[in-house]
Amino acid sequence: MSQTVDARGLSCPQPVLDTLAAIAAAGSGRIVVIVDTEASKENVARAAQGRGWNVDSVEESGGEYTLNLSKE
Repeated sequence: MSQTVDARGLSCPQPVLDTLAAIAAAGSGRIVVIVDTEASKENVARAAQGRGWNVDSVEESGGEYTLNLSKE
């Protein structure tokens, strides 16, 4: 089961903080993060990888980015 973090419209560092809160709550599994800036995309990916999570894919559509994160 995956959790979704919708961080569209939020300024940094809030997307990263919301993602880190989801990571802490989940421990492992899958998390989908939606952001709407390039900087947020990069920062969320870096923060997730720093906590041992994989960035399985990043999809861009209409100026929004969907990051699919996982940890076994």
